[in-house]
Amino acid sequence: MKFSVFQVSRKGGRLKNEDRMGYCYTRESGLFVLADGMGGHPEGEVAAQLALQTIAALYQREARPTVKDAKAFLAESAMAAHQQIMRYASHKAMLDTPRTTVVAALLQGTTATWMHCGDSRLYVVRDGRLLTRTRDHSHAERPRPQGSDMPVNRNLLLTCLGSPTTPLFDISAPLQLQRGDRIMLCSDGVWGVLDDAVIVHTLSSDKPVSDAAPDLAEMALRKGGAHSDNVTLIALEWEQPDSTREERGVSTETIDDGVFASTIQAGMPSDGEIEDMDEDAIERSIAEINEAIRRSAAKKI
Repeated sequence: MKFSVFQVSRKGGRLKNEDRMGYCYTRESGLFVLADGMGGHPEGEVAAQLALQTIAALYQREARPTVKDAKAFLAESAMAAHQQIMRYASHKAMLDTPRTTVVAALLQGTTATWMHCGDSRLYVVRDGRLLTRTRDHSHAERPRPQGSDMPVNRNLLLTCLGSPTTPLFDISAPLQLQRGDRIMLCSDGVWGVLDDAVIVHTLSSDKPVSDAAPDLAEMALRKGGAHSDNVTLIALEWEQPDSTREERGVSTETIDDGVFASTIQAGMPSDGEIEDMDEDAIERSIAEINEAIRRSAAKKI
């Protein structure tokens, strides 16, 4: 399995960055996850980080070297992440719970399956066209009566992780991948200011994803202006093992059986770790992730 990947997260005009993203892989499987902590509720960045940590920990446990049932794994990981956030809120006796959206894609063999909850999106681009994208769990994207012209609030979500109500999430059917397919996971800081046509055009350009992804981030930041939302995305290009492209990428065939590689701080938090987790700890975790990415990229030069 071979893919090229680039991830970027920018604070924009917000006081702090509540988005989190990362990926991990084994010899025959790869998992890509992005979470957008929700403003208007406390500690959105903690909810997003807990979602990533929980999903990565379950993946590390289940991927031997592949996950047996992709759909079941994605459903279990979404609920486990939700439960971890609720446990965190309970331990801290919070009156309002931290909340986050999430989108996760699992690549195994030559197929991709994904899960999303809220309005963090996944796009699949093939041959310069939008093959598919997720539909937000929001009032803006839910079906409305024919001919209805009632105004909708794009920011009003129907579900998320961390809400007192049980989260709803969608899981895709497996998609058979073709060489050159590009997949992007992004927060609403990207698609909220860039329409789908711009996203598809930029993502499907002749540039490698390591250039197309930061181009999209910069466009979103400029369009958002001084009050830009956090801008976060992971973009990857699927390549068959016999790919002749000389672009830097990840080839899982070079790693040994039983090896698990990750840019996400893995490991299910214990009760003490949940209680002690604060924003400084989150930032240290992100610094460790960025350092791991830097070292990985340096090895491939």
